[in-house]
Amino acid sequence: MSDERKKGQMSVEEAGRMGGQKGGRRTAETHGREFYEEIGHKGGQKVRKLIEEGKQHEEE
Repeated sequence: MSDERKKGQMSVEEAGRMGGQKGGRRTAETHGREFYEEIGHKGGQKVRKLIEEGKQHEEE
């Protein structure tokens, strides 16, 4: 730890890491499995669409 940092302070990286851990647990507690299944499906559909668009663009 740097001498310039005062006790009790954290870097932006440390704060982001902590917030991500807490936020992930909170989301899991409030939404449940169905939420993750739905957003996973939506993400997969988006990727499929982008791949199809990319293939059509290559054919032109």
